[in-house]
Amino acid sequence: MKKRYILFHKPYGYLSQFTGLTGQKTLSEFGFPEGVYAAGRLDKDSEGLLLLTNDGPFKNQLLNPRSQHRKTYLVQVEGVPTAAALQNLRRGVVIKGYKTKPCQAVLCTESPDVLPRDPPIRHRINVPTRWMRITLTEGKNRQVRRMTAKVGFPTLRLIRTQIEKAQLGELASGEWCDVSRREIL
Repeated sequence: MKKRYILFHKPYGYLSQFTGLTGQKTLSEFGFPEGVYAAGRLDKDSEGLLLLTNDGPFKNQLLNPRSQHRKTYLVQVEGVPTAAALQNLRRGVVIKGYKTKPCQAVLCTESPDVLPRDPPIRHRINVPTRWMRITLTEGKNRQVRRMTAKVGFPTLRLIRTQIEKAQLGELASGEWCDVSRREIL
């Protein structure tokens, strides 16, 4: 069987799996080839780059925590993160009894060119929002959301833009394309 490596722009509100409970939106709606599965997850409330493959050893290599593969996210937070908050993120914060590994966390100098989300994020007239770029080498459940909340700036929108060399690029929400393994690692 031919090995397949697929980049997918997962829309908001979809599970990163092919089955779900009645009424849940899943990957089964996007016409993927038979036998491919998500190599990692994005929670239902997150958007962006998801890799799918039928290459089991590759999937295991990608998901093994010891591999420390880089994943980059655009994160819209409530408020404007302080220098101290950014430094805390970079050093690692304790969430659920676990200290996160050091990461890269920077404020975006301008808002990224992303389409509005449907449904839109909550908007409070007196509370500004700001975009950040965070790069991790780990990926615990809802980690970015928990990290930003821990330093006082809750996540409003989360978009994964990169996994190692693979980038979301111009892929529109709900679209996917085949790539080679070497375009990812």
